[in-house]
Amino acid sequence: MPSSLHGSPHPVNDLLSAILLGIVEGITEFLPVSSTGHLLIAERWLGARSDLFNVAIQAGAILAVTFIYWRTLWSLVINWRRPETRDYVAKLFVAFLITAALGLVVTKMGFKLPETVTPIAWALIAGGIWMILAEKVAEKRPERAAITWRVAILVGLAQIVAGVFPGTSRSAATIFIAMLAGTNNRAAATEFAFLVGIPTMYAATGYELLKTFQHGGAAGEDWTGLGVAFAVSTVVAFAAVKWLLGYIRSHRFTAFAIYRIVLGIALLLLLPAGG
Repeated sequence: MPSSLHGSPHPVNDLLSAILLGIVEGITEFLPVSSTGHLLIAERWLGARSDLFNVAIQAGAILAVTFIYWRTLWSLVINWRRPETRDYVAKLFVAFLITAALGLVVTKMGFKLPETVTPIAWALIAGGIWMILAEKVAEKRPERAAITWRVAILVGLAQIVAGVFPGTSRSAATIFIAMLAGTNNRAAATEFAFLVGIPTMYAATGYELLKTFQHGGAAGEDWTGLGVAFAVSTVVAFAAVKWLLGYIRSHRFTAFAIYRIVLGIALLLLLPAGG
C-alpha cells in the first residue's frame, strides 16, 4: 500500500496531515478514481506514512462498507443453508482466496510502488478511457445481475492488478471487470466488488499489523495519528459510499472516468519530469 512517494514529514501538524489523509482515503477508496493513487500524490505534500498507516486507513473505509452492508452480510449468515446463498458465499471466498494468494506472491517477490507520479497519471488516464469503453460495451448486452464463477475469478484477479498498478483503482477494476464478464447490472457488480473488498482489506491490515510487531516497528508508529485517520476515513467513506450507491441507480460512471482523465493529464502537465 502507498508509502513510496516520499515527501518530507509535515513540519507543522502531523495530526492535521493524518486527518487530511483520512479524508482523502475515505472519499476515494470506493469511488472508481484510485485511492492509492490519490494517497501517493497527497503524501508528497502531507508527508509519507508507514505501510501500516495506509493499510489501516483503508481498513477504516472497509469498516464503513461493513456497516452499510451489515444486513446483506447477516443474511448470508442466517441463510447459509439455501443453495443460492452458499453459491454466492463460495464465489466471494474464491475471489478473496485468489487475491490473498497472489498478493502474498507479489509481496514475496519484493514488489514496490512507484517513486514517481508519472505511472499513476497514465494509469488514471488509461483507466478512465477503459471505464467509458467498458460501460458502453456492457450496456449493449442484456441486463444480468447474477454473479458467475467467471466473474468471481476475474474480480479476484482484478484486485491484484489494481494493487500492482497504482492509479488503476480497485473498485473500478473489480466493478468493470464484473460488468464485462457478464454481471452488467451496476448495482449487483458494485455490491459483489465491495463485499469481496471486506475480507481482503481486513486481511491486509492484519498482515501489516503482524509485520509491524514482528519487526519491532510498533514503538515508532504514530498510533494517535493512525487512530484519528482511521476514524476519519470510516466516517467519510460511509458518507461517500452511501452517496455512490444512490448515484449509480440512475447514473453511469462517465463523470468519474472524465475526472480520472482530466486529473491524469493535469499531473503530466504539472509534473512533466515525473514528479
